[in-house]
Amino acid sequence: MVETNDSTQGNFSLLGFSDFPHLERILFVVILIAYLLTIVGNTTIILVSCLDSHLHTPMYFFLTHLSFLDLSFTTSSIPQLLYNLSGHDKTISYIGCAIQLFLFLGLGGIECLLLAIMAYDRFVAVCNPLNYKVIMNPRLCMGLVSVAWGCGLANSLAMIPVTLHLARCGHCSVDHFLCEMLALIQMACVNTAVIEGTVFVLAVGIVLSPLMFILVSYGYIVKAVLQIQSASGRQKAFNTCGSHLTVVLLFYGNIIYMYMPGNMSSQNQAKFLTLLYNMVTPPLNLLIYTLRNREVKGALRRLLLSDREVEKE
Repeated sequence: MVETNDSTQGNFSLLGFSDFPHLERILFVVILIAYLLTIVGNTTIILVSCLDSHLHTPMYFFLTHLSFLDLSFTTSSIPQLLYNLSGHDKTISYIGCAIQLFLFLGLGGIECLLLAIMAYDRFVAVCNPLNYKVIMNPRLCMGLVSVAWGCGLANSLAMIPVTLHLARCGHCSVDHFLCEMLALIQMACVNTAVIEGTVFVLAVGIVLSPLMFILVSYGYIVKAVLQIQSASGRQKAFNTCGSHLTVVLLFYGNIIYMYMPGNMSSQNQAKFLTLLYNMVTPPLNLLIYTLRNREVKGALRRLLLSDREVEKE
């Protein structure tokens, strides 16, 4: 892959939803509302998890990082999309595109690994509850999260140069609403077999390996839960893991549908599926982890009541 001048200079044009001009105003309003909900909701989870001592546990430590990832992931692309939807200017600078691609790949990879870590946390909680606090100690939790962030960002750094330095022969229109890797590769006017093979190898390590680990972990969890004698105990164990498993299904279901070989979606489908993940999954995560979670609702009540008591004094 030879670097050419056209691969490193000038702006990109994000075509986005230009093929559906009648939808752009509707999409602007819907996306803006969903984005504001994502900001408020994820910020609330982060603050509650940090401020309430009852939530200073490994599960909520990981949930705080997941909320931060959702917040960062949407912020990396949605403000640019809202700007593009609001007018005729669809351009993004080369540096802006590089930053967007870095965040999209990096944060997506980190979330894959973080979901696997959260599966391990639930595995220990259900299968080895007596030693849970000893095994999931603060040092291990911090180490696992650091590895997830390091691997995700390293994967992104490895893919950005080879993607952006592909010769494009003057092509600057990205058929997507963000600088997404596959959309950028499709712009190339050279053979991309090598980079596509590299993407596949990295995807196995960052995407499929964590998924396999999650499935194996939940296999052991189901086996352990079925051995619990009391119905209430089984119900409690399933409730403990149900939220995380639902988030995993939402996250990986979208990725598998879009990117698995033999099931490649059309470009318009890819745009809407990516938008679905960016704007629907984060609010659903909030509903799953808050409205269905007694501990978070209890923490919110305690914080609100304490604030009212301070105001009365």
